[in-house]
Amino acid sequence: APARPRAVRADRRASEIVTHTAQVLELLLAGHESTVAGRRLRRATSDLRLAILQLLMVEDTVSARRVAAGLWPGLLDTETACVYVVESDPRERDRLAEECLSAAGERALVVRCPAMNGHVIVLAPRDTAGRELRTLVRGLPGVFLGGSSRQSLARTAAAYGQAVSALAVARYRPEQTAVYAERTRPERLMDPAALRDWTARVLDPLDSLPHHTRAELLGTTRLGLEFTAVATAKILGVSRNTVRARMDRVESLLRTDFTGLTVRAVVHLALNAEAGLAETPRSDPAHGTARLSDLLSGPALRTWSAELLGRLDPDGRDLRRTLRTWIAVGGNAERAAQRLGMHAQTVREHVRSAEPVLERQLLASGGDLYEVVLAHLVAGDLDRPPLPGTKPGHPDSPVHG
Repeated sequence: APARPRAVRADRRASEIVTHTAQVLELLLAGHESTVAGRRLRRATSDLRLAILQLLMVEDTVSARRVAAGLWPGLLDTETACVYVVESDPRERDRLAEECLSAAGERALVVRCPAMNGHVIVLAPRDTAGRELRTLVRGLPGVFLGGSSRQSLARTAAAYGQAVSALAVARYRPEQTAVYAERTRPERLMDPAALRDWTARVLDPLDSLPHHTRAELLGTTRLGLEFTAVATAKILGVSRNTVRARMDRVESLLRTDFTGLTVRAVVHLALNAEAGLAETPRSDPAHGTARLSDLLSGPALRTWSAELLGRLDPDGRDLRRTLRTWIAVGGNAERAAQRLGMHAQTVREHVRSAEPVLERQLLASGGDLYEVVLAHLVAGDLDRPPLPGTKPGHPDSPVHG
């Protein structure tokens, strides 16, 4: 009998401990659920930002605005924007993305690039976001920033390509930043009327398509000419087979082959020009007479080509000859080595050595490489390719002009 009070006291204390523990567990579970919910919300918000960017990449600005309006009212109430790409060590990418979000706030669309693990993409409708990003990057070791020129929202894919191109320049600069507009673009040195006529004729086979289909094909092709099929698929959120099918359809409509670098460069020129001339009156393809040779023969373009390629001349390894040969065989180092009588690795080293001299990425296919290809075409160092959408006897066919 004397032991029972102690048992009662022990049971009461155990009950109190269990009750207290249950309360603590309840708080911990609520906190855990809140953390999980917060994590899901952040992931959903991140996915939504990516979806908006993907819509803009295929020129679907109407849908992009509708999606953005729910969470970020007014973000896309603009006709133009700049695209920035911030590069860091992939292990630091999440932290950098959060810093970009803090710096830009709701004035920009911040997206973790689905194709490049170390990249953060920032679409900035307002100039203040660009200034804040440059301030953020300055002084951070191993972090670089590339920016596009201001483009219409429908040209987001082209702006993204410009930002990636500028990023290559930023890697060689002490301030770690570069903007694509700092560099002269070859299409700006061409006669605008002739460029408009030529572009309208080249892309005429796509004009019979529904607007949405045409925009989707052109947006995919712009990215597909800049990046690999796998990277393009990740950026657009589709399968690589879809990317290849769309590009195959464009090849078929234009009656051309994207295998050759000169063809890719010329089509890339037409796509950039088409986007850049979107606000100007359309030409009638049936009455266009401008030829590619006309576009490439202007004095300003010849001066640009001579200055660019002339940077390679002081190197005793004859980088210019290696680069010209490498381009002529479609960027294949083994085939170029056979023609030049050297090892394939030497060809790659020569091409890699030309990159900082030209301030352009060459081994990665894209706008940088196509500019260099155009410079060779202007200089007459490469054969002019048969153009898409032309027939035998047309002024643009290889046997004419």
